[in-house]
Amino acid sequence: MKVFAHRGASGHFPENTQSAIMAALNIGVDGIEVDVQSALDDYMIIHDTWLDRTTTGKGKVCLFTAAHIMQFDAGNGEKVPTLQQLFNWNNNQTLLNLELKHTFQLENFAAQLEQNIANKLITADNLLVSSFDHHQLAWLKQRLPWLNMGALTASIPLHYAKFAEQLAAYSIHIDKNFINQAFVDDAKQRGLKVYCYTVDKPADIQLLHNYGVDGVFTNYPAATKQHIAQLS
Repeated sequence: MKVFAHRGASGHFPENTQSAIMAALNIGVDGIEVDVQSALDDYMIIHDTWLDRTTTGKGKVCLFTAAHIMQFDAGNGEKVPTLQQLFNWNNNQTLLNLELKHTFQLENFAAQLEQNIANKLITADNLLVSSFDHHQLAWLKQRLPWLNMGALTASIPLHYAKFAEQLAAYSIHIDKNFINQAFVDDAKQRGLKVYCYTVDKPADIQLLHNYGVDGVFTNYPAATKQHIAQLS
């Protein structure tokens, strides 16, 4: 199973910050998952719509400029990164899973992906864009047919992974509490990778391994890598 650092190595470092991202790179993860929100003039790497939980700021991310947001403390004196900073730090070392939250101006987002590929800061096979908003994914697939997309769900739909196949997704990302063997089998039959979130407990890792899941998102990537290495 592949190991994706959830918001970076967020179990030991402030989530979605440079330290969490660099720690994940040092561990040698298969990928890093981060969250993308729109500021007034840029894209920020932060999970919540509101600044309050993870920074010293208050208010909605979308109501501030990037420069204003970067004045706030995101933990241990760190700043909320921009999307471009993430590309620069990673420098195509591993796959980046960009989960779109309340992200608007998708044309600007698509153009930024293209620019970073042109500048060789990322390759198409090291880029995965996911969202619970499947309308965002459908728009992006039309705009960027080459883009690998992950369709997020926190449920087991009646037709299992059919919705992801209809989106021409590369992978399906599912809550560990809403997964079973039938779902995994259906997704595999449709040619989809199955990635599961957020997985930190050895018992969950073992169960998902038994199901044949392709990868997990974890807050503790070093420990999770060790657990996976010990699986039979």
